Amino acid sequence: MAATSPQKQEVRAEAKWVRVSPRKARLVAEHIRGRSVPEARTVLAFTQRAAAREIEKVLRSAVSNAETHPGLNWNGDDLVVSTVYVDEGPTIKRWRARARGRVARIRKRTCHITVKVALREDAGVTTAPPSQPKRAPAKRASAKRTPTTRKKKEATA
Repeated sequence: MAATSPQKQEVRAEAKWVRVSPRKARLVAEHIRGRSVPEARTVLAFTQRAAAREIEKVLRSAVSNAETHPGLNWNGDDLVVSTVYVDEGPTIKRWRARARGRVARIRKRTCHITVKVALREDAGVTTAPPSQPKRAPAKRASAKRTPTTRKKKEATA
């Protein structure tokens, strides 16, 4: 029977069909992953990209979900952004007239932004004591190796 560890509780929020390119939104999402919520809000407030406003809305929603969840008594300042990812949404295709009767395709990309927040480890929650780090087993003294076939051939010659 294997010992089970308690799962880390997370609260999430997602925004779907956001009219920002997923590639551009991922650049902003990288900045807040793993940070505390107040620090992530500060980073987003001073980021001058359009995706920062959208990610800030989702972060605010995730914190609100965590604070109002009936089974959890979490404070927004004790939370950390555990996961944030940006998935690709449907692409809206448009056409633009070009020279000599041709058209150029315009791709208006959308994305789905998901933010998960969890309680910080040092937020006063009782957890199991840290276990000893796992170490590799000690190396056994191996038996004396026999010479390889090439060495055997050289020895007989």
